[in-house]
Amino acid sequence: MKPENKNFFERVYRVAEQIPYGRVTSYGAIAKYLGAARSARMVGWAMNGAGNLPKVPAHRVVNKIGLLTGKHHFDGTNLMQQLLENEGIQVIDNQIQHFEKHFWDPFTELGVQEELD
Repeated sequence: MKPENKNFFERVYRVAEQIPYGRVTSYGAIAKYLGAARSARMVGWAMNGAGNLPKVPAHRVVNKIGLLTGKHHFDGTNLMQQLLENEGIQVIDNQIQHFEKHFWDPFTELGVQEELD
């Protein structure tokens, strides 16, 4: 992995670690917060590699409309859904119900991005 990618992934993980229990965010929201609005896919790659990082709740990061697009990166076919449902988030057909109610926006919740650098 390129050093700049490693640094970006670490920044992604620091944001993801802040997502509270029972809340979710999107790949794009994290990318935008980090000043890389067009890097949602790279945030997804970071989340794919977060499986060995117990402090990073990768199951709380979904696509922009609440679809569990990263679910195949979790052990077991429905583990991502089960983890979310254990936190009180209803998932039907791989989509979070009432997504806007559960959505956690790093900009409004964390404030200025430099605090994580």
